[in-house]
Amino acid sequence: MGTSKSRNTSAEPFVINGETVPLGARVTVELPIPQLYTHPMSMPVHIARGKRSGPRLFVSAAIHGDELNGVEIIRRLLAGLRRLRGTLIAIPIVNVYGVIHHSRYLPDRRDLNRSFPGSERGSLAARIAHLFMREIVGQCTYGIDLHTGAIHRDNLPQIRANLDDADTARLAHSFGVPVLLNSDIRDGSLRGAANDQGVSMLVYEGGEALRLDEVSIRAGLQGVRNVMRTLGMLPPSSRKRDPAEPIVARSSSWVRAPDSGIFRSLAALGTRVKKDRVLGIIADPFSAEETPVAAPFGGVIIGRATLPLVHEGDALFHVGRFEDVREVTARVEAFQQYQESAIEAEDDSLIG
Repeated sequence: MGTSKSRNTSAEPFVINGETVPLGARVTVELPIPQLYTHPMSMPVHIARGKRSGPRLFVSAAIHGDELNGVEIIRRLLAGLRRLRGTLIAIPIVNVYGVIHHSRYLPDRRDLNRSFPGSERGSLAARIAHLFMREIVGQCTYGIDLHTGAIHRDNLPQIRANLDDADTARLAHSFGVPVLLNSDIRDGSLRGAANDQGVSMLVYEGGEALRLDEVSIRAGLQGVRNVMRTLGMLPPSSRKRDPAEPIVARSSSWVRAPDSGIFRSLAALGTRVKKDRVLGIIADPFSAEETPVAAPFGGVIIGRATLPLVHEGDALFHVGRFEDVREVTARVEAFQQYQESAIEAEDDSLIG
């Protein structure tokens, strides 16, 4: 049964873990989750409610415990939160166990983002997913889930969403990253379970697992704020310059290693590539032999491997296909310059 967006507004009582959060309040609730062998565990949930009614948005990070950019995005979001309308539910670390162990997975070796909507009597992963759906997703109208690339993979800042849904597409375009992927919903994902509940969701990808990337963090933070402004949860921005309208990828595919060896990349994230262009070289460590990695089709690199040790068949470059490759390349370059100038300006202000 779908969730009514008109019902889930901040005018309605908000109760989490048995605690009622009134309008105008900011609280942190420790949501109990299955304990470790040695001590109890909890998932900290930050609830900020404006004095006026409005949408309910959840922003989550570290569903995969080794994906850390989102943790910092949420920290900065909460630290700078002012003049809120509606309700923000922020969960900086969903997979607390994985963060402790620097691991993508839960202690039961399951991927939490393949375990939704979960079950109250199922596996550890299923129970956490069920709890998250009941206490968080079921009370919201919108959601943003923050991710990075997997271990040893770096992603260009991008939004993945169901762009065939008009409400979701509106939020995706407002986020402000250069690339949108009209991505299929995966079985067991949070996005899929939220969609079944009638909750419009965006998935943000940027950077690499177990690394903090400043450009990806700033892009994600600005993107979340842009969405909140679009929803009327924050006042309009006073900034005069905004990134260009994003480009939607028709599809994307991974270019895989044709051989095993030492991999050397020759193409950066955001690079426009033509069919048959050499993207990298795989060298035999015991001889002078080299195998080129060529693009089987044209497009723009939106993700790539960072580990130089590869086996035949490993995914090396994630290439998005676009109607106008030149246009998306120009927008990626403008976005990168925009983010770098913002970082330099803030660094200068701190030094001064």
